[in-house]
Amino acid sequence: MDKNDVSYALLKHLHISCAAASYTLFLLRGIWMLRDSAIMRQRWVKIVPHMVDTVLLGSAVALAWTIGQYPFVDSWLTAKVTALLLYIALGFVALKYGRSKTMRVSAWLAAQAIFGYIALVALRHDPLPFL
Repeated sequence: MDKNDVSYALLKHLHISCAAASYTLFLLRGIWMLRDSAIMRQRWVKIVPHMVDTVLLGSAVALAWTIGQYPFVDSWLTAKVTALLLYIALGFVALKYGRSKTMRVSAWLAAQAIFGYIALVALRHDPLPFL
């Protein structure tokens, strides 16, 4: 195993760890939103998810560069980026801009389904991972 293999493995591990942390934080914030928990107003809840997501995005860009595959060139990465934008939009509705609890819950559940799609696309490198 050479230096590039180790660097790639560490980068991939960082990316997967950040994706898991990001999803876990989103899941928790959704549960807290449903319960109208005071935890949602704590400072760390407003900061930590953005820090994790920044590292997640940075590691994604670095991984794409490392493997030489890019969105709008490679279909699976295009699908991942497109789904990510939808996931982010649904997250905004779920945690901030949803006008009713029903709208927030619906967006929260839809975002979780989109996250599952993103994970499957990443694992299979296929924009249609169900086929």
